[in-house]
Amino acid sequence: MGDTKAVVEAAYRDPDLDAGASMLAAADWQQAGPEVVALAGRVVADCRRRGWEPPDLIRMARRELRPEHVSLAESLLVDTSTEPPGELLAAYGRRERLDRFSTATAVLELLRLYGRLPAITPLAAPPPSGRPGKPHRMLARIRALLAKAESTAFPEEAEALSAKAQHLMARHSIDDALLPEHPTDGPTARRIGVDRPYEGAKALLLDAVAAANRCQSVWSGDFGFSTVIGYPTDLDGVELLYTSLLLQADSAMHRGSSKSKNFRHSFLLAYAGRIRDRLTAAATDEAAATPEVLPVLATRDLAVASTTDRMFPATTTHRLKPRDPSGWHHGTAAADRATLGP
Repeated sequence: MGDTKAVVEAAYRDPDLDAGASMLAAADWQQAGPEVVALAGRVVADCRRRGWEPPDLIRMARRELRPEHVSLAESLLVDTSTEPPGELLAAYGRRERLDRFSTATAVLELLRLYGRLPAITPLAAPPPSGRPGKPHRMLARIRALLAKAESTAFPEEAEALSAKAQHLMARHSIDDALLPEHPTDGPTARRIGVDRPYEGAKALLLDAVAAANRCQSVWSGDFGFSTVIGYPTDLDGVELLYTSLLLQADSAMHRGSSKSKNFRHSFLLAYAGRIRDRLTAAATDEAAATPEVLPVLATRDLAVASTTDRMFPATTTHRLKPRDPSGWHHGTAAADRATLGP
């Protein structure tokens, strides 16, 4: 077993990927499987010390490699496999229909990707939940209604629903703010994937949703995610609403008159800008209807800004310009039709 561990370590560290894959492919896989699992555990633990969480690592496999790498990442990180470690390599190869050399190559490519990742800002630990169940029931209602909005084939129905849009999200946040504070209550952070293509425009849409829900968003374009900082209740709403709006935008964009990159880029930029206006207006109306909560919300805003500044003391601003007037027009129209919530 000691020799097998040395072989697995040597295969991982060999600067020639093919040579390392050949070395691993030639090993006894019954013995090599547990050593690969142990090596992956050490690599992932080192990633976590550099700020990477398991969902981030799976996202990076999806972004930088291929579907078979994502499957392997999920097996190593989620640990839902019923296979014993000694069967890991052979079972993975059978599942993905890879020969021994291709299986070994995929394993090394994934672990080497993780080993090269730089340090990133670690996430703040989420505060313990001392809240009653009502906000969670509200989120379940929002989730169900957003699913309905995503599936409707009638723009008129979506437009009618949008009048109640952000109001319910804002009310959800206000109700949470009015609850007695727990000593550990405070802002935390969550990473939300921003996938190719048109990442800049998608990050802008996420920022619009975050800002309207009293959160701040910092886009890490090199890694395919934005870090959203806010109170847990607001972060839940941001993730739900962003996902729904992105699905609605994608559906509307593919019904557009052009498939050009400039059209779609401009479409998404306009969509994000118009959604920002709509969400902000709805959130402002809801807060104004409950003036007694304004000091609490202002205190929360300061706490979110302070946490963001502490986590990201140096950020840069990106300017994104539309390139297609038709795409801009269609994106604005689609945003007007979009359902923002129940």
